[in-house]
Amino acid sequence: MIIYESKGYELEKAQSNTSEDFFNRSEVIYEVNGVKHKTAVLYLRYFEEQLSTFSDLTDVTLYENGDESIYFCDTVALAMVLKNPNFIGRKRIYINEMTQFSKELEGVNYEQLVQYIRGTKQNANKKVHIND
Repeated sequence: MIIYESKGYELEKAQSNTSEDFFNRSEVIYEVNGVKHKTAVLYLRYFEEQLSTFSDLTDVTLYENGDESIYFCDTVALAMVLKNPNFIGRKRIYINEMTQFSKELEGVNYEQLVQYIRGTKQNANKKVHIND
């Protein structure tokens, strides 16, 4: 697998009568067997507020050094694609239950994910090879 980009962000209301501002989106662009994919995970922002209840994480900031920061939402889609082969090639994943969210991220090595993401930003070719 080759990782090109992994990022996340908070959604903002496009219209006053929508609930988008309760959600985060995490996206990963990657290549498997020569085919490039983009997978987006949409999940309730509330789940991040509950991080310590289902993981060892206590803060959404996973890495910070000067101008470079990596947040929990930057890692979610990457984690899910790496952990669950059934998600490879899926365009969208929507998770609205805390139990499913915590199950999908159980046992994830966030330090390793941060290194992958930093690698995509620092390498001249803007990609990181991961041995499956």
